[in-house]
Amino acid sequence: MSLTRFLLAWRTTPLHDREVVDALVDPSHDAPSPELAAALREWPGSYYWSNEPEGRHLVLTRPTIKPREVWGLHVVLLLVTLFLTTISGAVIRGSLPAELGLLFNPMAWTPAFFRGWVGGFEFSLPLMTILLCHELGHYLTARSYQVNVSPPHFLPGLPMPIGIGTFGAFIRLRTILNDRRQLLDIGAAGPLAGFVVALPVLWIGLAHSHPMMDPSLSGAAMHIDTGWGVWPLGDSVLTWLLRHGLHLTSSVRLSPLAFAGWIGMLVTMLNLLPIAQLDGGHILYSAFPRAQRHVARVFWVLVVLLGYLSKSWLLWAVIVLLLSRGRFGHPPVLDAYRPLPRSRRWLLVASLILFALTFTPAPSP
Repeated sequence: MSLTRFLLAWRTTPLHDREVVDALVDPSHDAPSPELAAALREWPGSYYWSNEPEGRHLVLTRPTIKPREVWGLHVVLLLVTLFLTTISGAVIRGSLPAELGLLFNPMAWTPAFFRGWVGGFEFSLPLMTILLCHELGHYLTARSYQVNVSPPHFLPGLPMPIGIGTFGAFIRLRTILNDRRQLLDIGAAGPLAGFVVALPVLWIGLAHSHPMMDPSLSGAAMHIDTGWGVWPLGDSVLTWLLRHGLHLTSSVRLSPLAFAGWIGMLVTMLNLLPIAQLDGGHILYSAFPRAQRHVARVFWVLVVLLGYLSKSWLLWAVIVLLLSRGRFGHPPVLDAYRPLPRSRRWLLVASLILFALTFTPAPSP
């Protein structure tokens, strides 16, 4: 069934991965009418409505290619990251010693090593689940809009006692987005999905954590054992509320599960910074496209200034600058003038509240 008889005007924009149709619907059908609803059910793609001054628009997308993925690479990165984060968990738990000659030497990986290594799943599995759900939030939302997007790439990192075994994960949008609604939905879906998993992980992990007995370590809210000593961790509003709700008012030695939840909250907060192409940058551009560049610069300066509280902020400021190639402006969407629907305002509010709850002024020394 043809859609043209329901429309007053339309324009078609061919993209690399899809075709976008921006149509002004006849007022007699913009409810939509049963006839238009039946026609939309036969549309071989996705669609959504947009109320604008000249009338109700119907935005339709139709995929034009099926991208081929190198799934072997994604699986290898996932397995390597899982292996390294499990080493980190084993060191935190104490089932593996923090000896570089053992951890970084495959020739020393005896059956005894792997018996200790298995103990690290208490940290690695929940952490990998949080990261995966964060990226799947982006990925599945983008796919629902017929956007050409890569599956999650996991980034391996140095394990304990130097790092945690990963630098996180990311997806790649291969083509331009239609409008600010798409950008907001895709950008906010990741932090919200990751938070939904990280919250119970942190809560259950804190319930299995214990107060520190060493009075000299009472200056920090939480600690983990890296094998080379204790590593103090800072509080956010959320971790403070959870600790006090569980009556953990003194300094706490985190279980590996709790540390995975703490990392999940930190990742959520860092991604929500409104800078460049971080998730917060997507959200800011979707709400205020003209002010985004200026706000991003101000926040980057604030991140540098936060380095006085924690040197880790300076590292993050450098990483953001490298990822954005020194540019704080956000790439444009196809139709930047299309207004953000009122139905999406709750996403802006939810993202702001989530950032406030997870913001950690001094994550580590």
